[in-house]
Amino acid sequence: MTNKSLVALRNVLTPEALGLIDAVHRTGSMAAAARESGLVPSALTYRIRQVEDTLDVLLFDRTSRRARLTEAGKELLCEGNRVLLELESIANRVKRVATGWEPQLTLAVDSIISRTTMMELCEAFFALGPPTRLKLREEALSGTLQALYGGQADLAIGVVLEPSSRGLQSKALGNLRFVYAVAPHHPLASTAEPVTDDMMLQHRAVAVADSVQRGSGITVGLLGGQDVFTVPGMLAKLDAQLRGLGAGFLPEYLARPHIDTGRLVEKMVAQPPRVVRVSYAWRGQGMGSIAGLSKGSGGKPGRALQWWLEQLDNSSTRRALLERQPYP
Repeated sequence: MTNKSLVALRNVLTPEALGLIDAVHRTGSMAAAARESGLVPSALTYRIRQVEDTLDVLLFDRTSRRARLTEAGKELLCEGNRVLLELESIANRVKRVATGWEPQLTLAVDSIISRTTMMELCEAFFALGPPTRLKLREEALSGTLQALYGGQADLAIGVVLEPSSRGLQSKALGNLRFVYAVAPHHPLASTAEPVTDDMMLQHRAVAVADSVQRGSGITVGLLGGQDVFTVPGMLAKLDAQLRGLGAGFLPEYLARPHIDTGRLVEKMVAQPPRVVRVSYAWRGQGMGSIAGLSKGSGGKPGRALQWWLEQLDNSSTRRALLERQPYP
């Protein structure tokens, strides 16, 4: 491609033009996209034609009443959105270097973590009046760590796998004990103890889905051939087991109040006690980050990430994240 062609491409393939293409795709028509963008239809059509002429492709199939992206249009929009995200990431890193505060900090929080404690920590963070926007992602199993690997998060809380990358740093939160529990009206509630694997196999298990985006993820506590009811998080699993929709292992801090009030029945099992080592992890020097670290700063955490790491360094906070009851 010649320099002249590159200049022409840069002049027409702008973030604004990508936004117009996305608007047509979402609304289904040039006229609707023009109204949304505050343009007259002819101006919007002209801008999109410029992109098409410069690339020598058709971005929309105009043979039907609804404007539909061609395969070339889909590819442009997909890659264009990726470039826009990268531009935002660059801008965030520049701002972080200039102020020390990240524009946004994203936390991947496993569903085993106490929501009560997390919300109290968020409340304390916002009380500082930081310029950093906070984003929480609820994850489960290997998805919690994968969010960190993939750059979708700056800090992962509730990691149940050992980080395998040298670019990640991690510390222990503590050990989380699980108990096997069923509703009082579940068939296993009245069976003799200990409950064996063969006995479990005859009844539906409630399992939390691994939130990992790619790959099959991992499963915990399931037996081969067992009927499974899959739910998105630990609180949904608790709800399902309270309703008698299945059986399974629950974090003791979640199950204990319901066991004490008779809404759940704890059953001894033949399996060894289930205790899971839980940790938290963040991106270390040399990995870059979407917000929390900057290659330009030598991998030093931003002020928001530093604050969260300081809270997690407190033994009372770590214990509360694994033991505090959710709101009634």
